[in-house]
Amino acid sequence: MTNKPFAVDGTGLDWFKSSYSDSSNGNDCVEVAATPGTVHIRDSKNPQGPQLAFTEAQWASFVTYTCRAFARG
Repeated sequence: MTNKPFAVDGTGLDWFKSSYSDSSNGNDCVEVAATPGTVHIRDSKNPQGPQLAFTEAQWASFVTYTCRAFARG
């Protein structure tokens, strides 16, 4: 994982959040934008704030780990 708060300002990226996001909590979600070779993550409440950038392999590992962790309860 690489923290690149100043490398990309987020403009020009196609940000999205899951259709399963619960908007009843005041927009408490993360947003994701994919570019060739990199997956960008930011807080939907602070779109101008810092972003995280993962390689595709790092993102896949994170998603796999998270799914397994939640499946265990």
